[in-house]
Amino acid sequence: MAADFAAARENMVESQVRTADVTDLTITDAIRHVARETLLPAGKAAGAYADTEVEYAPGLYLMRPRDVAKLLQTLGPKAGERALAIAAPYAAAVLEAMGLTVTRLDGEDLTAVSGGPYDLIISEGAVSTVPEAWTGVLALHGRLGIVERTGPVGRAMTYVRSEDGVGGRSVFDSAAPLLPGFAPKAAFAF
Repeated sequence: MAADFAAARENMVESQVRTADVTDLTITDAIRHVARETLLPAGKAAGAYADTEVEYAPGLYLMRPRDVAKLLQTLGPKAGERALAIAAPYAAAVLEAMGLTVTRLDGEDLTAVSGGPYDLIISEGAVSTVPEAWTGVLALHGRLGIVERTGPVGRAMTYVRSEDGVGGRSVFDSAAPLLPGFAPKAAFAF
């Protein structure tokens, strides 16, 4: 029996995304059109719409649908903006469906950012601290959405560049898996 991914996608929007106070219709409409299962290896496609992170490559995960939708809503993407998606294939596809120009950064060195400035930057993986390479390519009034995590649960954060620098605020809890190479550094503590 073939999976009905269209029905699963609609159920995901109604039961995971909208119930998490994601009310931006541009975002929910784009999510309804992005086939999340096509971003996963064939053996993991059945879990595309589950309320969990799904590994799409060794050590790399698609963020929970609820979390990526909430983070996108917080960032307020607008058609015509330039976006950078760092280890974020699903967010990139949703942003493209919304009419943004998206540059994708994948691979070994996720701090090797080229291009910019970017109006919006998003990552589907967590980091212990945000690299300066990412905040350094934010345009004036540009927004960065990331999960900062040093323990079992992290905080989704948004950062905005202003004339005075970059400031951030906490948005919601998230347990997004850490990106490879972005774990907290071991340190002595009492």
